[in-house]
Amino acid sequence: MSLRKEVQSQIGTGFEDVHLIHKALPEINKDEIDLTSRIFEFELRAPIILESMTGGTPSAARINAILAEAAESFQIGIGVGSQRAAIEDPRLAYTYQIVRKKAPTAMVFANLGCPQLTKGYGKEEIQKAIEMVHANALMIHVNPLQESVQLEGETNFRGSLNKIREIADEVDVPVIVKETGAGISREVARAIETTGVDGIDVAGAGGTSWAAVEYHRAREIRNRIRERLGKTFWSWGIPTAASVIEVTKSTGLTVLASGGIRNGLHIAKAIALGAKAAGLAHPALRSAVIGRKNLREMLSILIEELKTAMFLTGSKDLNQLMKAPLVITGELSRWLEQRGVNTQEYARRTGVS
Repeated sequence: MSLRKEVQSQIGTGFEDVHLIHKALPEINKDEIDLTSRIFEFELRAPIILESMTGGTPSAARINAILAEAAESFQIGIGVGSQRAAIEDPRLAYTYQIVRKKAPTAMVFANLGCPQLTKGYGKEEIQKAIEMVHANALMIHVNPLQESVQLEGETNFRGSLNKIREIADEVDVPVIVKETGAGISREVARAIETTGVDGIDVAGAGGTSWAAVEYHRAREIRNRIRERLGKTFWSWGIPTAASVIEVTKSTGLTVLASGGIRNGLHIAKAIALGAKAAGLAHPALRSAVIGRKNLREMLSILIEELKTAMFLTGSKDLNQLMKAPLVITGELSRWLEQRGVNTQEYARRTGVS
């Protein structure tokens, strides 16, 4: 659906209002820029994650194979789609297992949804998901917007924090709570931090809207109520840049930025705002469907764009990029002002000489 229909959010990510300060004398050699990122105890060659997308069907297995081959080649992270299908029907496990088979040394994220936890999934199911892909970390996705709009949606989120806390206590890999396109606020981030998880993937608004996906599904089955819900909440959520700032300013967790990441400059801005890495789904999926060569070219472009942004800010590595001065303007500035964030501290950073 996301490739056949227009499903992009009608609001921006906020990165359009983030302006890295140009450094006319970078005083570094672009060829020596280091893109290495450490996520927990795992090292990525570039701060990029192919976000959790698909699984559970033969076509998904083919796409996951292509994505995994790229992740292995570029030594970046990769997630799998919700593994609920394979937990309930083990015959579908191969559609996820192909990721580890094709990416034996890459960082792989297992993935299960919060609604499944509140319905009774526990350590046994979580462990199955982790072992299925020999995961280096676990993502627990929260998607109340999609569940609210979806005809068959599961909207019981009562007790979610306690279930997340139980999982964080029981598993042996880092746990990340991930939104799916509507962002995470500072209030929710603080609550998540109390559970003992290791990170948050903000997955903010500005990219694929799952309300829009459900809108198109509802139109196909002529369900007027769900169609109207999808249209009304098409652009609901916290812009990705705002969410990155809210979460990094209010917690000490590892933050991943996703939601509308479309180029290497977006990645650079996300890291300058405090994220450890950036994830993308729709562009990677679109490229993977076209073929392996197209996906590799897309990733090569992203990396070159990121290196160029780093060169133009005089950042020889990601730690320096995190200290680079930047100016926040427009709607993002007004959002942050209302939320009590002092944006001038970003503009007054001195960077590294």
